[in-house]
Amino acid sequence: MPDESDQLLEIADDLYALPLADFTPARDALVKEHRGDKPLAAAVKGLRKASVAAWVVNLLVRRDPEQVEQVLAVGAALREAQADLDAAQLRELTKQRRQLTASVTTTARRMAREEGVKVTQAVADQVEATLTAAMLEPDAARAVRSGMLVTSVAATGLGDLDLSTAVALPEALGFSARARPAEQPAPASSRPQLRVVPDPDAEAKARAAADERLADARQALAEAEKEHRATGRSVEKLQARTLQLQSEIDELRSRIAALDATLEEVDDELTEAEVLREDAEAAVAEARAEVDEAKAARDRL
Repeated sequence: MPDESDQLLEIADDLYALPLADFTPARDALVKEHRGDKPLAAAVKGLRKASVAAWVVNLLVRRDPEQVEQVLAVGAALREAQADLDAAQLRELTKQRRQLTASVTTTARRMAREEGVKVTQAVADQVEATLTAAMLEPDAARAVRSGMLVTSVAATGLGDLDLSTAVALPEALGFSARARPAEQPAPASSRPQLRVVPDPDAEAKARAAADERLADARQALAEAEKEHRATGRSVEKLQARTLQLQSEIDELRSRIAALDATLEEVDDELTEAEVLREDAEAAVAEARAEVDEAKAARDRL
């Protein structure tokens, strides 16, 4: 019989493989199912819903583990080239890394779309950043391989990633998500006849889902407003810097104009001085000739 840690990992693996909208109802149902085991029920209740970007990466890990392993293999080779200071190999692998993460992100977006989840460009950027982090940081690679990401990850390049809040469980680091290929729809003739069974907790579940959606929306709004304030401050600083530089440019232009005018005056004075110098040189030559002639006349006496 698996111990509680293994059981929790199995439960989490199943939960994070679900469609994003199904996570909360399924988690709450499992809490009720295991209410006889209070520690396990509490641990299941503590499992957080993944962000859209984290869910997309988790989906990719389960649907196409081979492609994910290719990403991580390129990352390992890139880190080895960095350690060996192999510049040529590093350049080639860096180029390959960018192409591969962009391609895999496109694949992940398609998979999410097939699941009915639209991935915005902002979310796609988070997915690509997470894949890049997995290539650059071994711990981020372990987090991605777990399939239990709850937030996206971004590498700092300094090896100081804090993944304690990025995965659902600390034990997830070292766990590999079970591959789950997309299910093919069964032929119409072989589909079982389904009948609707009323769910006595449907209203409560719907209210809980609505509350969670509202909480998620409020959190997204708070983050968007925070980002808006930050970008606003950046714009104000850059506008002030632009005005300062424009003022300095105007001052320099005025100085250049003044120097140009002074240069013209000096050029005129120089031309006049050169003419006077030539006249003076001619006068000196004429005086010397007169001296030589007077001297010669005296010598003849």
